Amino acid sequence: MGVKFNREYEDIVEDMAKAIISIQDCYDLFEMTQDDWSLMDQAEQMGCIRTLADDIFYGLGNLPMLTIGSGKIEYDASNHIIKVSTVPQVTHLIHLI
Repeated sequence: MGVKFNREYEDIVEDMAKAIISIQDCYDLFEMTQDDWSLMDQAEQMGCIRTLADDIFYGLGNLPMLTIGSGKIEYDASNHIIKVSTVPQVTHLIHLI
């Protein structure tokens, strides 16, 4: 099926990365502890998160909802958005068109 989009792909991934980094325990997916994650500088963390955002984008084409740490990411095909939900009850909307 795939995720349909009309925006620049790099802009979508950048928006997703900014939303994913707000999930407090996003490092769980990398099988890292909070201590390991905090030893990385911000540029290294964002590099990992951008790669993760890229993978998630393509993963959402097959599974419309993915769990990342304590957050979740959903592809809403009918509204052409990706929703990144974090705790406590914050939802980031990434517009695809």
